[in-house]
Amino acid sequence: MRLLADHTPAPGERWIYSAGFNAGPALADTGRIDVELADLARLSDAGARTALLSHQGSAKDGSARHLDYLADYLSRRLGRPVRYLPENSTARARARARELDPGEIALFGNTRLDPGEERGDPGLARALAGLGDRVAIGGFSKAHRRHASNTGLLDHLPGWAAAGLVGEARALDPWAAGAGDGDGPSVAVLGGVKPEKTLIGLRGLTRTHHLVIPGGVVLNTLLAVTGHRIGRSELGSDPEGCARAAREVLARTGGAGIHLPRVVVAAGPDGTVRHLPLDRGVPDDHAIVDFEVQPGAIELLRRAGRVLVAGTPGRHAEGNRHAAAAVLAARAHAPGGTLLLGGDTVAELPWDGPRSTGGGSALQYLVEGTCAVFEALAANAARTRTDPTGYRP
Repeated sequence: MRLLADHTPAPGERWIYSAGFNAGPALADTGRIDVELADLARLSDAGARTALLSHQGSAKDGSARHLDYLADYLSRRLGRPVRYLPENSTARARARARELDPGEIALFGNTRLDPGEERGDPGLARALAGLGDRVAIGGFSKAHRRHASNTGLLDHLPGWAAAGLVGEARALDPWAAGAGDGDGPSVAVLGGVKPEKTLIGLRGLTRTHHLVIPGGVVLNTLLAVTGHRIGRSELGSDPEGCARAAREVLARTGGAGIHLPRVVVAAGPDGTVRHLPLDRGVPDDHAIVDFEVQPGAIELLRRAGRVLVAGTPGRHAEGNRHAAAAVLAARAHAPGGTLLLGGDTVAELPWDGPRSTGGGSALQYLVEGTCAVFEALAANAARTRTDPTGYRP
């Protein structure tokens, strides 16, 4: 695939820069923004005109919002004005993109405000492609997404991989070896609510790691399919798909190498938290919010050469930090051998060691050795070598 670092931008070039900021107004963690700043500055300094696209939230649950606050942050960090234009796929948006001055950067509307973004709608991708003549793909945190402003744009314009995208992947390469590297056992901790933690993480990491410690929806799903009573514990946005994946993994492993707690922490309808023996089940009006890590797993964590933490194992933001504290305490002596994956994980857990802002994308890269956007960039480069004008909308 083509690298933006290898391209010398020229004055007047019209670029779409597809970033992956996905940060709320509080800007609690700006890592996903800051990693794109050098490339944006280089394009601007060369006189290129840049239509910047990014996302936040989701149209599915109404959490997507306008991104004017990001334009303010970008203006401060880049030392130049970054306008916010709230549309992105309309004729007016395309006209505004054509009117950008040399060196100007403008942030266009949140791509997630359009339901077609997450569906990878070809019509939306075609409309977004009208904002420029070529596209730089950043945002490693969305590298596993086949969305309109991500892989979809590469069906219409020649594309280059931004430095942040490539840098995050290269930083993960040493961690892809999993268990067989001779430096001690390896452990993976999976948490959070996103289905890829089960569909990709549980499926893949149980093949390469000595122990997987599931939390969050991954744990709830495993407990449900093994017949445990889990009350009203959360099962995520794809409960059927995750249940199938959990059954496949259990059929393959027989449960070996998967940590299931003996004691779970459950919250009642009034918010009261109780530590409950798993074999007694969780009451119907309670939900699992955390768990106690078994002593044998803690000992393995201490001895492990490498530990991945992909998602908080309990509902950390709500104060349920029992499992997370046990994992981090067991790794305090080896911060360099512990990698945190995902924006929420990095923001919530008190950890100064290696980290990646990619959650699902990092899991996919570690498990499969690639991500959807890398495949799309490679295919795009191959096509445009033979037909350099074949991607104009």
